[in-house]
Amino acid sequence: MSTVPNDTDLNSTAASLLGYLDLGPMTGWDLDRFVQVSIGNFWNVTRSQIYRELRTLTERGYVKAGNAGPRDRVPYAITPAGRSAFKKWIAAAPPPDVIRSRLLLTIFFGHHLSSGRLREIAETERSRHQRTLERYLALEPQLAGDPDQRLPLTTLHFGMRYERAMIESLDELLGVLDDTQ
Repeated sequence: MSTVPNDTDLNSTAASLLGYLDLGPMTGWDLDRFVQVSIGNFWNVTRSQIYRELRTLTERGYVKAGNAGPRDRVPYAITPAGRSAFKKWIAAAPPPDVIRSRLLLTIFFGHHLSSGRLREIAETERSRHQRTLERYLALEPQLAGDPDQRLPLTTLHFGMRYERAMIESLDELLGVLDDTQ
């Protein structure tokens, strides 16, 4: 029998998996796919993290593993203890966000690069952010018509604003590089 620990000891990845499992039983593969098309846009979760957290959540009694199905995929279901732990976790105020951007480090220390290399990085990143923004814009109509998707739509709108801000910042950098040539 597993011991149920203090409900506040969930990490964000484990808590997000409980949130998904509250929708219904899913395999690790299902969770990975779901993460990639939803919170994967703003929260990094690897497949190995998913399986590691599922093992831990099972040990804690927060999820229960079902019988293996096709391709030996095991469905997991949230338990009442898991649902309770998730509700307590989600109700707690989140800590302040910490920005960790390798791109911003590169720009900050850009004087160590040739202006051509920094321009190449900026143009590549600008294109990447533009593609992400276009993907978000295409996703918006799918969420906008569904009243149950208002909160995910709000996070999508944040993502769109973020991508626009990154594009604007990279355009500023490219302008600075133009002025220094």
